[in-house]
Amino acid sequence: MDTLFSPLETGALALPSRIVMAPMTRSRAIGGVPNDVMATYYAQRASAGLIVTEGVAPVPDGLGYARIPGLWSDEQVEGWRRVTDAVHAAGGRIAAQLMHVGRIAHELNLPEGARIVAPSAVTAAGQMYTDEKGPQPHGEPVALDAAAVEEAIDGFVRAARHARQAGFDAIELHAANGYLLEQFLSPHTNRRDDDYGGDIEGRIRFVVETAKRTAAAIGADRVGIRLSPYNTFNDMRLYDDVDSTYVALAKALGEIGLLYVHLVLTPDERAPSTARRVAEAFGGTVILNGGFDRERAEATLAAGDADLVAFGRPFIANPDLVARFRSGDPLAEPDPSTFYSPGPEGYVDYPSAGEAR
Repeated sequence: MDTLFSPLETGALALPSRIVMAPMTRSRAIGGVPNDVMATYYAQRASAGLIVTEGVAPVPDGLGYARIPGLWSDEQVEGWRRVTDAVHAAGGRIAAQLMHVGRIAHELNLPEGARIVAPSAVTAAGQMYTDEKGPQPHGEPVALDAAAVEEAIDGFVRAARHARQAGFDAIELHAANGYLLEQFLSPHTNRRDDDYGGDIEGRIRFVVETAKRTAAAIGADRVGIRLSPYNTFNDMRLYDDVDSTYVALAKALGEIGLLYVHLVLTPDERAPSTARRVAEAFGGTVILNGGFDRERAEATLAAGDADLVAFGRPFIANPDLVARFRSGDPLAEPDPSTFYSPGPEGYVDYPSAGEAR
């Protein structure tokens, strides 16, 4: 029977355990460039079976938040190389999560010349933090025309190649949490009347083509994807054919042969059922994420509902989370006030079990 500590070979990866470090925004990349404190942070957590990084913007238009790293420039590739070298030296494996935020952005957080883009010109409710002026309403997006759609897909492909140049073992396409890829899936944010909108086949097309082209660029066995059916985060709305949309998408992604599908279990009572249908349609490796503790994770693996389980916040305050799960040592609690602050405090100063902070 599979447990959290069972090894797994999937795609191009040989993982020593089923414990995944989930992607978490930490906002430490000053100027959008990975740095030495980020290398320390990820290396401290290299005992995870697989690390998935915070969201990494594939292009300047995809940046959105303050102090988010990118993967479009040589300087960023070099910065990420320091991170991957540190993780590999510590015995770990690491995937870059490519996150284009789409309409979840503010102009003050974008590089010069970048713009806020989306499938349709539907401004998101809510606010975005900026270092310059604090919280501000989300900016108004520009609808991607046909040429810009192709450019956006090309941006993911280039970033995937850059990720491999930077030493990443794999990438994860972020098609969850209300960002650009998911914005194409939902009729609330996708009101297009071309080949990339309308019915389910049209709305999943952008995600499927992005997955196909990144897989062609670096190998399908190194491309995972994150999905969040029934997501309402970032002003996303529920719609009638959520289940059918994600099952159709999963079937198409399975035909490409992607490395894995990473499913976020949202609070909606229909989410577990849809997750099982998505897993069946995909037919490959499945990661589940959604407030797991060790006991629930073990039960999920034993039931065959997932191949891997992703943990988020527990990894913030417990760089040695895998060892604590093995030993039964209590888990430390993270400090939310330092989740997104720019310095090392609350980032690389959490001790391992038995160490004094």
